[in-house]
Amino acid sequence: MKRFSIILTVAMAVLAAGCSKDNPTTPAVDDNHVQFKATLLPANEVAPNIVTGPEAAASGVATIDFTLVKDAAGAITSGTVNFRVDVTGFPAGSAITLSHIHTGAAGVSGGVLVNALVAAGEITLVNGAATYSRLNIAMTAAQAQQIVNNPAGYYFNVHTTNFPQGVMRGQLVKQ
Repeated sequence: MKRFSIILTVAMAVLAAGCSKDNPTTPAVDDNHVQFKATLLPANEVAPNIVTGPEAAASGVATIDFTLVKDAAGAITSGTVNFRVDVTGFPAGSAITLSHIHTGAAGVSGGVLVNALVAAGEITLVNGAATYSRLNIAMTAAQAQQIVNNPAGYYFNVHTTNFPQGVMRGQLVKQ
């Protein structure tokens, strides 16, 4: 029984050390990097841009990483954004023409705030799917602050030839 108590005590000490805030294997939080995800669905588009037909079966995920530049007081002064977009389920003949972050809460359309710099014909869909990235796109302090402070007020949108106003969208969710 004494042996069991010693083993139990050692196990508890190891567990407590692993849960410590000072555990060197736990990465530090870097508040200069912020990640957002958006689940992209045609059903998230709003009137008058209701998506119908074969492209209504498409879906995707946008992963959006901000690298923020801050002054000595911690205020955002500028930043860059990296986009990684994975889409699938498009029928033959679909062509992605644009993608970007828009201002607008769920169910509300708004203007483009940060362009992902995708041009018509750049993205090739293979068997109805594609993964594309756009890296180190400059943002103003105002753009970065707005999104960081209220990600739910912004959405990522993908456009196609058949749906030039947007084929799928998803609200930004801070990770």
